[in-house]
Amino acid sequence: MKYLKIAILFIGITSFAQGKVGAADIEYIVTQMPEMEQVQAQLQLYAGQLESDLNKKLGEYNELRDAYEKSKDNLGEAALKEKQAELIEKENDIQKYQQNGGRLMELKQQEFMRPLYSKIVTALNKVAKEQQYTYITQINQDMVYLDPNYDVTEAILEEMGITPTETTGEE
Repeated sequence: MKYLKIAILFIGITSFAQGKVGAADIEYIVTQMPEMEQVQAQLQLYAGQLESDLNKKLGEYNELRDAYEKSKDNLGEAALKEKQAELIEKENDIQKYQQNGGRLMELKQQEFMRPLYSKIVTALNKVAKEQQYTYITQINQDMVYLDPNYDVTEAILEEMGITPTETTGEE
């Protein structure tokens, strides 16, 4: 049994060693895509719409609160409780809207970015096949060192027809 485990480990290491491994900086590629300007503009427009809606809700709340303050001395107990319940409901609505705003922005960003990532995946697959890579990982801040010979970022950009506007900082 012990020898079987060693044999399987050896076969796994041998088969992995025969593969060609590369890495790509996907976030850098995204920043180089001309479509990013449009995505940023769409996100800013959406953020403006969310802020406008929030300001509208705040305005409605302020009007309701001012009306309550002016009329609270003239209201009966039941009407007073009803107005207070309305105010509490508006406050809760505003709080929920603020909490969901971040999530809504995140979802909208994912929606806008999906076509960009799709283009990257298509180019990455083509580069991987042409250059016979068996595995390509994503470059991230956890990587301490990467031999530039295994970095396929520039090849992917070239496949996409993009000329980088800044250096990757790997020099």
